[in-house]
Amino acid sequence: MTQTILVTGATGYIAKHLIFQLLQKGFAVRGSVRSLDSEATLRSDLIAAGLTPETVTADLSCVVLDLGSDAGWDAALTGVDALMHTASPFPLAAPKDEETLIRPAVDGTIRALRAAKNANVHRVILTSSAAAIVSYPQKPGGAPFDETDWANLETAEAYPKSKTLAERAAWDFVSTDAPDIALTTINPGLVLGPPIGQRYGSSLKLVERALSGKDPMLPNMGFACVDVRDVAAAHIAALERPQSAGHRFACSGGYLEFSDFAAILKAQYPDRKIPTRVAPNLLMRFMALFDPAIRGIIPALGQRAEVSSAKAQAHLGIAFRPVSASLLETAAFLLKNNRV
Repeated sequence: MTQTILVTGATGYIAKHLIFQLLQKGFAVRGSVRSLDSEATLRSDLIAAGLTPETVTADLSCVVLDLGSDAGWDAALTGVDALMHTASPFPLAAPKDEETLIRPAVDGTIRALRAAKNANVHRVILTSSAAAIVSYPQKPGGAPFDETDWANLETAEAYPKSKTLAERAAWDFVSTDAPDIALTTINPGLVLGPPIGQRYGSSLKLVERALSGKDPMLPNMGFACVDVRDVAAAHIAALERPQSAGHRFACSGGYLEFSDFAAILKAQYPDRKIPTRVAPNLLMRFMALFDPAIRGIIPALGQRAEVSSAKAQAHLGIAFRPVSASLLETAAFLLKNNRV
């Protein structure tokens, strides 16, 4: 019998790739959207990406759910074999009030898990983030972070704090309120790669910004990066491996400094005004007084926060794409679609 998977946040950057791969592999998908107005675009995007109209018509349905409301959740989980909860806000700049980010992330996660419990859905894959693993200052000697690490809530900015609190709340809920739920979390680094359709995550805004030449210099920092298609594959690999329950899996295809971003993009697009100079940390701290997008990265300046994906490679069988290739595919998409 075909398994039905509820994927929340179905129009999101990761979720579209996840739905695409699930449908390719013969699963039925129930995708949650905030409004059915987006359903037609979701279907057409999946078909344009390579799925047949017959598959999208027969095996994909949509339901309206909101992270901040109980309406519809129990019905949406009824008859579902597994829940993949990807929906969570991800802004480029830190909000004025961190609770506007934290509350939807935490409350939405618990709302989804409670509905799964009520509907006797025993398998949940939660999209967390490497932001819930990494903290600053870096580990001694620049050692990579891994699944045993948690972000420091005392020093974390709003987004890492939201992801950390949401993931911890999920593990706590399963431990105390729903021991029958087999939970796995997927913790990707900065997600790159070509989107399905024209909507994509805030992570690609960083590539937009580099290609646009908006900034005269680059911050002295970097990210563990991962291809969006590998993130989707990790979710499905976890679903297909019961032994992944109870585990976190960090996903990273490699580490790139902003200077690496610039060098890769400049080599491919030498005529574009892509900044390559690295700004002094003191200058970045000054600029952060006026630019909220910079303010959130100040703790990471001069730090190296690599993330090990050894566990995902060994236990989920994921062979991560080189992130330089993902970056170039991202840039090609943005330029082809006149996004910069």
